[in-house]
Amino acid sequence: MGAKADPEKDVITIDGKQIDTSQDRIYILLNKPPGYTSTRFDRFAEHTVMELVDEVQGYLFPVGRLDKDASGALLLTNDGELANMLTHPSYEVEKTYEATVTGRISREALDRLSQGVELDDGPTAPAKVRLLSYSPEDNTSKVEITIHEGRKRQVKRMFQAVGHRVVKLVRTRFGTLDIKGLREGEHRYLTKKEVAKLKKLALARSGKEDEKSDGSN
Repeated sequence: MGAKADPEKDVITIDGKQIDTSQDRIYILLNKPPGYTSTRFDRFAEHTVMELVDEVQGYLFPVGRLDKDASGALLLTNDGELANMLTHPSYEVEKTYEATVTGRISREALDRLSQGVELDDGPTAPAKVRLLSYSPEDNTSKVEITIHEGRKRQVKRMFQAVGHRVVKLVRTRFGTLDIKGLREGEHRYLTKKEVAKLKKLALARSGKEDEKSDGSN
């Protein structure tokens, strides 16, 4: 039986000698196309996002999940500490989506989404929601929604709860990052300034959680 090691946490030795697992930190923003699974490896997946960055040297992994049929902003890195802070639900890092849904969505439905809706795994937190457009040609509404939770298929289930099916989902923003200038399938390295902003956001959220645990206001 094989065993997996985490180079971020484990000390790895060969013949009693510790090997150097340190490497430069890599931060890549990918505009994920539909049809790619957000994982390093899945034997059941036809394609994974790692195929889109296969020229990058280093052990990368996607930060958080993005549905196979969805597209948009996906961060890939080898910085496990930052990844954990950006995806931990208690840190409430915001993610913004453009959802194209069936039908003309009502003001009442938008209000329900903004207040939080009941799902089979419990109520969602309040969301930021606004109608972007309505297309009478195909009877669909385009809605921008910002959430800070990361439940499985959450955005789709939220719209389903108010009577609308999502036919297209694009994550336009993850934390401080957006996909402006990136076509589907393209990726780029983050600038030092962008990395600093992400870390500042993560640390700020971490401090917020510390205050909660200390019982401070």
